[in-house]
Amino acid sequence: MNFELPEEHRMLKDLVARFVKDELMPLEAGVLTREADGKGLGLLPEDHVRLDQVSKNLGLWGLDAPEDVGGIDLPNVAMIGVNEEMGRTVTPYTLPPDSPNLRMLAATVNERQREAYLAPYVAGKTVSAIGISEPQAGGDPAGMLTRAVRVPGKDGGDDWLINGRKIWISRADHADFTILMAVTDREKGARGGMSAFLVDKDTPGFNVLRRIPMVGGAVTYEIALEDCRVEGWKLLGVEGQGFAPMQLRLGTRRLEMAAWSIGMAQRALDMMIEYAPQRKTFGMALSERQAIQWWVADAATRIHAARLMTYDCAWKIDEGRDTRLEISMIKAYATEMAWEVVDRAMQTFGAMGMTKEMPLQLMAAKLRTMRIYDGPTEIHKWVVARNLLGSKR
Repeated sequence: MNFELPEEHRMLKDLVARFVKDELMPLEAGVLTREADGKGLGLLPEDHVRLDQVSKNLGLWGLDAPEDVGGIDLPNVAMIGVNEEMGRTVTPYTLPPDSPNLRMLAATVNERQREAYLAPYVAGKTVSAIGISEPQAGGDPAGMLTRAVRVPGKDGGDDWLINGRKIWISRADHADFTILMAVTDREKGARGGMSAFLVDKDTPGFNVLRRIPMVGGAVTYEIALEDCRVEGWKLLGVEGQGFAPMQLRLGTRRLEMAAWSIGMAQRALDMMIEYAPQRKTFGMALSERQAIQWWVADAATRIHAARLMTYDCAWKIDEGRDTRLEISMIKAYATEMAWEVVDRAMQTFGAMGMTKEMPLQLMAAKLRTMRIYDGPTEIHKWVVARNLLGSKR
């Protein structure tokens, strides 16, 4: 078995590593200062514009987007290396377009939607959001209550009237469109009764209720859909068959999260390795103490295991295999692994590790949320155990 990336994918990984080192890491000090001052986790507009231009010039846009809309159509295996490198920095920047919504769109759009939504999204001209979770249906999308019903449209066809609530939505306040999940057949529910819709910003009845500050300076939103009318052609995919594309979207994000976790854990381990020989306590360098040595050894071992697991899962996806178990495994394992590695790095740095002057605290905050969103660790372990034990529930 060959565990090496093809040369072109290694070169891409190296290119992204240089982009992170030269362009993103120098911005970390400003990001940390603004977050510490309560100004949120974000980039200055001028920095965002410059990063967009630099990354576009480097050919880093549309990496996994379809070629027919201007993308490069890279496989999942190649994207693991990209996202591992992006995970090494706390500077909040995403290479356009965001992969999860991209893959859901690419798998479901018709020709009209391809031109109106997918192509501009790949070109970096639009921003998207996703509305899945509800106040009473977070980790269990099958409990979704938001309802979409057919109503007569102005053009003689059918429109959709959507009512319900969604929560924990990133970018809901400024996204050009939101992919919104709703129940179209209550009897069938997740098994043939869930559909996806493209809802443009400023659509009447699409109301942003509140801004929800999250740990680490991040922000999400709660929205209410009150007789929100969506034109019939903006049904995404086939009516009642929205659950599978939604799972494709969630699986893509979980794969990303595993790669980000590896990147964060590797950065934390590198910081420990650099710092431990320099810091002395009671006349001995930290690097000579068994506790630190074991933390370093354990971190390196678990990072190696997570990396192999994640590449294995990505390769199987590219081969068209069913990877539902592997995705749950890597999402749970990688995020929990990185959480522990970063925590031990903070412990190694002592009081300095508790400051907001270092990136470790933002890495810890991101990992803490990642252990919850897109399926809490406990649910993913339950999914794995349920399938292995043959449980019907």
